[in-house]
Amino acid sequence: MEMKKIILILTIAVIAFGVYAWAQNTSQEEQNKKTVLAFYQAAINDKDFAAASKYLGDKYIQHNPMAASGPEGLKAFVELAKKSFPEYRTEFKKVFADGNYVIVHCHEKANAQDRGSAVIDIFRLENGKVVEHWDVIQAIPEKASNTNGMF
Repeated sequence: MEMKKIILILTIAVIAFGVYAWAQNTSQEEQNKKTVLAFYQAAINDKDFAAASKYLGDKYIQHNPMAASGPEGLKAFVELAKKSFPEYRTEFKKVFADGNYVIVHCHEKANAQDRGSAVIDIFRLENGKVVEHWDVIQAIPEKASNTNGMF
């Protein structure tokens, strides 16, 4: 009988620890999503490097070949967007988190008349800060071969 109690207590402890670890991870993932959306809003929609930079980590590794790595690369990109594409906006459609990675599916448009592009952005965070970025961009065609939509 004592062995059954010990096994039951150990089983409950393992389950409780698993639930606690899952809740911690989920909480961190939710915070990571908020951080990325705030960073993205500041950098792309508001074109405010100072506001965006508070979400950056010690490094910023950029995988988009049209933008340089590092905070200075982001700053140059934001300044170029501010001057050349002042109406450029992103509408967030879906946001997913998996550990330290956040994926944003969004609709980016140069202006109100633009059909825009469907974009998948992938961000990696360290210690709650954005440190790496990848993106895949697909233009929205005038006519689609299906009615599913891109979002």
